[in-house]
Amino acid sequence: MKLTIDGQAVKAQEGQSVLNAALDAGIFVPHLCGHPDLEPIGGCGLCMVEIEGEAEPVRACMTQAREGMVVSTKAEAADKLRRLAMELILATHPADCTGCPKYGVCELQSMYQYMGVSPQRWRCRGRTVPTDDSNPLITHMFTRCIRCGRCVRACEGLRGVGAIGFHRTEDGSMRVAINGASLQEAGCRFCGACIEVCPTGSIIDVVGLLKENRSREDNAVPCRSGCPAHIDIPRYLRYVKAGEWEKATAVVREKVPFPETLGTICTHNCQGECKRNYLQEALSICRLKRAAAVRDSGEWKSRVRHEPLTGKKVAVVGAGPGGLTAALYLAEKGHKVTVFEANAKVGGQMRYGIPAYRLPDEIVDKEVDTILQISQGADAEPRIELVCNKRVSDVKALLAQGFDAVLVTVGTFKGNVLPMPGHDLQNVYVNTEFLKAAREGNPQPVEGGRVVVLGGGNVAYDCARTAVRLGAASVDIACLEAEDVMTSTPEEREEAAEEGIVLHDGYAFTSINDDGTGKVGSMTIHKIAKFYFDDDHRAVTELVDGGELTLPADYVIFGVGQKPEDTMGFDLELTHGPYLVTDADLQTSEPGIFAAGDVVTGTLSVIAAIAQGRDAASAIDRYLGGDGDISEQLLDVEAPAQELGPAPAEFYAKAVLPQFVSGDERKGSFEPFECPFTEDEATCEASRCLQCDLRLTITRPRLWNEY
Repeated sequence: MKLTIDGQAVKAQEGQSVLNAALDAGIFVPHLCGHPDLEPIGGCGLCMVEIEGEAEPVRACMTQAREGMVVSTKAEAADKLRRLAMELILATHPADCTGCPKYGVCELQSMYQYMGVSPQRWRCRGRTVPTDDSNPLITHMFTRCIRCGRCVRACEGLRGVGAIGFHRTEDGSMRVAINGASLQEAGCRFCGACIEVCPTGSIIDVVGLLKENRSREDNAVPCRSGCPAHIDIPRYLRYVKAGEWEKATAVVREKVPFPETLGTICTHNCQGECKRNYLQEALSICRLKRAAAVRDSGEWKSRVRHEPLTGKKVAVVGAGPGGLTAALYLAEKGHKVTVFEANAKVGGQMRYGIPAYRLPDEIVDKEVDTILQISQGADAEPRIELVCNKRVSDVKALLAQGFDAVLVTVGTFKGNVLPMPGHDLQNVYVNTEFLKAAREGNPQPVEGGRVVVLGGGNVAYDCARTAVRLGAASVDIACLEAEDVMTSTPEEREEAAEEGIVLHDGYAFTSINDDGTGKVGSMTIHKIAKFYFDDDHRAVTELVDGGELTLPADYVIFGVGQKPEDTMGFDLELTHGPYLVTDADLQTSEPGIFAAGDVVTGTLSVIAAIAQGRDAASAIDRYLGGDGDISEQLLDVEAPAQELGPAPAEFYAKAVLPQFVSGDERKGSFEPFECPFTEDEATCEASRCLQCDLRLTITRPRLWNEY
């Protein structure tokens, strides 16, 4: 239908309000209680307009557009009523805006600036109702509430929860509060819909929850932004909750080719960012990835990207997670890829640096086989060739051998040894060699001996727990850091303690002591009082007087980091010793040679290496003349259900844990000790997800200056 607003011809849909018809046409009308996703209630009185033939101004949000209607938004009578309504709203609102978290993006501020209205004609009546900070994720400052009711309507109308409503206080005024004695009784979902629709700074995220260096989207869904590969975590968790394992795995595989591996050993940065950390415990995101992957039927394979062959060839040096990831996406873009691996099998640190009790060969083999299978085009011609037992010492020569580009992903396979007294004694081992030997079935001997591991990261714990399984009589770990800042995960330390491993945190390493025969006899460490860096960025360690401790030891394992072992001979620019220098496109000092993963970043994690492998594949494709687009859609996008309903009692429970083999039982075995979630466990745990991404589906009202 057609109508006229302020002399402009406007088209409106049947049943559409005058307010929305005007806004859709780019004609701004002040409004606060109205919201694009909510039913109007006409409460604020700011959208008053005059309609030709009507005796009095009407609320535009409550008036349906009609054919031939003539509307004036600037008529004197309507403007007078709007200004009066705004003055009354401002009369009890805090006058100082600069301290409000919504300063600059506040709808109320935008409205009164547009209208040129202030509260000067009315005596301000400040409200003294205290701020409600009972919600661990949401702060409600009643002093900034204008009682528009948008939060109440969003909670009930959008989410179907109804956790909040208007309640009369002792002084007779109305305020928004929870509908029950507690958040749990009210069924709050912590979905944040109330925050998204609040036009002022009354309902906000708890201060400190949002990070200044993140976008609105990343702050809304911190698990997804915290994942180096940016897997759409809330999306796949919804499928897990519904028991749709193939769909869940497809979502994960849109970003990474190792879902079961990551579901088994990932350092799960995402869980550290999960908002449920403020509600009992974080969601078991990592384990839920595995729960889906082990039940995957592979229906997504028919959707894998297969572009025509380009005639270009790429050499990948190093078949770890980063190299294999890059190889897959380059093959999907139509390039032939040859992967050179120095070891007998591919997998890199997934196979040789992670103990079998955490990640058995069968999982690595299965996921590598899948990569080879799905990388083939419609003609079934292999696009990835694996060449094992081939150490490449001259990467530049590969360009002369017909490869159009080279990617170096050799990882960090050389363990660090600290130059301390006794470091060269017999029975002093290095993390990388120790773990690799055990994985290959030819372990370095520790059986019956006392073992001390130096280091506080996950690799150090891998060494310690491997030593337990190899029959060590006792295993101690000593590290510089205090336990609360150790880089190993809390569950790693907890599981190690169950296996009898003793932690000595906050100790400096003094010496490895000779037993008189050239072998290790003991290890001396010293308690640290203070550790810091001076003005010249040199480490300074202050020791506790009398804090020296000597541990009996027959074997010492250095677990204090690792570095690349081959790069010194590559004739490429290096930094910090053996690490390759790359530009923003991961290209090294030699055109056509790229690098990614630990050889660039230092030892991080499998997921970080995968993320860099993706970036490298995109950069190399652009270098070879492609568009660099390696994105995949293995599943049709389905809009998530907006209505959640009140949270059931189990929503407030702690994280579901899978079945574990006891510490005593697992000490003598390299068999995996953690069972995948059962279907019931997985769906129950996934139901704890707050579905933070639903906040991003709520329409953001435009401020007047955007019209």
